Amino acid sequence: MSLNLLRTAAGLAVALAAGAVQAQEVTLRLVSAFAENGTYVQRLLPWIQKVNAEGKGTLQINFIGGPKAIPPFEAGNAVKTGVVEIAMSTGAFYTNVMPEADFLKLTEITIAEQRKNGAFDAINKVWNEKANMQYLGRMVENQAFHIYTNKKVDKPDLTGQKIRITPVYREFFQALGATVITTPPGEVYSALERNVVDGYGWPIGGIFDLNWHEKTKFRIDPGFYDAEVSLVMNLAAYKKLTDAQRAYLNKQVLALEADNGFWVKFTADETARQEKAGIQAIKFDAATSKAFRDKAYQVAWEAATKQSPEIAARFKPLFAK
Repeated sequence: MSLNLLRTAAGLAVALAAGAVQAQEVTLRLVSAFAENGTYVQRLLPWIQKVNAEGKGTLQINFIGGPKAIPPFEAGNAVKTGVVEIAMSTGAFYTNVMPEADFLKLTEITIAEQRKNGAFDAINKVWNEKANMQYLGRMVENQAFHIYTNKKVDKPDLTGQKIRITPVYREFFQALGATVITTPPGEVYSALERNVVDGYGWPIGGIFDLNWHEKTKFRIDPGFYDAEVSLVMNLAAYKKLTDAQRAYLNKQVLALEADNGFWVKFTADETARQEKAGIQAIKFDAATSKAFRDKAYQVAWEAATKQSPEIAARFKPLFAK
């Protein structure tokens, strides 16, 4: 074989090897249903950097942005249809894809426990079948929801109040007598400023990201439910990954979940921060507080059972403490 032919053959072998390596690397597009300057995205970005640094040649994630890229309530459908491969969202934002997504707020155990007791697999079975999604993992927990209002109350009664909602607390707030109004998060500040709403439901954390503290006087305690923010992936794209890529992605998601203890301290810090900002906590006596929280779960499970009897019955024992 001539020297030139040897060189050509060697060059071809190198090119083919490089092509094989390149073929083994996949880039997944990820969108956030939450604002880029918010706590959720700021927690996610270092994780994406870690995934990309350690996943060269295997898997990369391209963060394409927040609500300016895809509106919050469209992120779930974007995953279902494959417009993007992954979304960081909450089930309450994609009930237009599957109403059962809102059931995730009712988990009373950690994601680590959900993976052990079968809840995680049960969720994925439903998400696979009804939404063409793989539920990758939950990156936010220990974040109770609260009622924030500019009208002081001395009992759990929102009669006469206009409260901004997402599907998370529609039935509960209506059961408390509120007139409910749905708006995207980006419109809440002006709605408060113009007295279009008297208050809103939101987790203990995050109101400073949106400057809502400037227009908020009271927070009603105790909290209820658990804010769920998770990573969901287009099922076809998930199945298309090689075994190595899938194992790598799942390993990184588990590492993200393992850091969820962050949210316990975050809750304490945000509570103190709200107090410092002048937001007063409205607290009831022990019996009233228990009845208030119990009613939140009773109303929500009743609504879930009415919506999807079989799935609610399957989830309830797995989600409970």
